[in-house]
Amino acid sequence: MTPRQFLDHIRDDEPAPAYLFLGPEPYQRDWCRKALIERVLPDPEQREQGLARHDLQDTPLQTVLEDACSLSLFVTQRVLWVSGAEAPLPRARASESSDAGARTEALARYLKDPTPGVVLVFECTRYQFDGDDKKKLERVREFYSAIPMQVELAPLAGQQARAFAERLARQAGLELGPAELDLLVESLGGEAARIATEIDKLRLWAAAGRSITPEQITELVPDARATTIFALVDALGRHDRVRALEALDTLVRQSEYLPLALTFLSSQFRAALAAKEARLRGPGEIRSHLSEVGMSVWPSRAAQIHQTASNFSQPQITAALKNIFRADYALRDARPDDRVVMEDFILRLTS
Repeated sequence: MTPRQFLDHIRDDEPAPAYLFLGPEPYQRDWCRKALIERVLPDPEQREQGLARHDLQDTPLQTVLEDACSLSLFVTQRVLWVSGAEAPLPRARASESSDAGARTEALARYLKDPTPGVVLVFECTRYQFDGDDKKKLERVREFYSAIPMQVELAPLAGQQARAFAERLARQAGLELGPAELDLLVESLGGEAARIATEIDKLRLWAAAGRSITPEQITELVPDARATTIFALVDALGRHDRVRALEALDTLVRQSEYLPLALTFLSSQFRAALAAKEARLRGPGEIRSHLSEVGMSVWPSRAAQIHQTASNFSQPQITAALKNIFRADYALRDARPDDRVVMEDFILRLTS
């Protein structure tokens, strides 16, 4: 189930005897944890005795189950929060597989007759939902298959992150337009915890009667400064030499690491070349194609790639990549002047 489904579940129904939280997303996990604790232990005074924490990296699973079976003299409701859920999984040796089977059976036996008023929560925050971690996460699911209530705490997708930011901004009383929301979400990589932190900072800024513009977000949100690099890409895509040099000047004044900017440029032109070769005709097709090859991009980023692919012919993109290689080589010189190298690169590319 999703975090939202979990919250609806504990609001409308009695909490289950056990839950498994999967995924590294911290904001939604804390959100769900707070809601569950408030549901099971509504009185703050109960939480001192009713909330217990275990870490399976240090504590055997059998010890946790024994604690769950124990009755408290002070509270009738308890929550046992168990981190490191991946720790009991077997390694390669046969003896460990046998021990893991016994642990799985012990958990299944407990869940057939759980202690009334006790809620067990196992959390696995170590693995992602994609890449090499995907199979590891599936092994965790299999080990805890006796727990039907499994909550997936995956990072927010593009539109989910934007809707999340919009909802938080509305709750904070901030008026953020589409451009400001896109800038905020894209610069923070769609991470819910960072979005919440930065919106709280913007709320304090706006409380003093100041307006919030893209320029203000660039000043207040550290990672938003990286969007100046995308402004440089955009100017190069339009063959706008003056705007490109102004963007470079902004990067220099912000003490940006120019080799990193060149890396962004390289990825932009490589994506544009891929779009050209695949004959993609719009940002939607570009997003779909890049996601198929494992590269997730925001809608605004896909629009930039589409614009670059539209403004440059395939031979021009190939020439741009050669110029990027030349600039990268120059930046590795013994005593390079990074600004001069990048200015020369811009002049070559916009000539």
